[in-house]
Amino acid sequence: MNAEVPQVRELHLVVGFDGSPPAVRALDTAARLLSVRPPGRITVVWVAHVTSEVQFSADAVAIVENDFDQVAGELRTAAGERLGASGLPWDFRWRQGLIARELTEAALEVQAARPDDVVVIVVGSSSSAMHRMVGSVAVNLAHHAPMPVTIVP
Repeated sequence: MNAEVPQVRELHLVVGFDGSPPAVRALDTAARLLSVRPPGRITVVWVAHVTSEVQFSADAVAIVENDFDQVAGELRTAAGERLGASGLPWDFRWRQGLIARELTEAALEVQAARPDDVVVIVVGSSSSAMHRMVGSVAVNLAHHAPMPVTIVP
């Protein structure tokens, strides 16, 4: 009797990362999860939050985008320092817009490019009073993302 062994699908974790303590916890949790549940990879995503109401002049846009590029470089380095020893495959992307929407879009792009992967968004939760009053990215994702979301306390 030859029983066919089912192939384990790759777990692709899309981690929201802004360098904050909750984001660092989410990134560390993703790395720990993939260390015990291979195969998998991590896509680290930083979203430069800009509301749709903000209007910039052309000169201001150039300055802001340069600043965003610099922040993205610093966050890529920070993520690399946290993930380097893990040996896990990972990449870094940065986007601009509303955070929950952009994390979802990044996860959908990963899913479209790697349809056989199981894609999960991983975010840290914040207990700040502001988030309790107006809602957090994590809660927004939990209610609206079309794929699984893991919220790291």
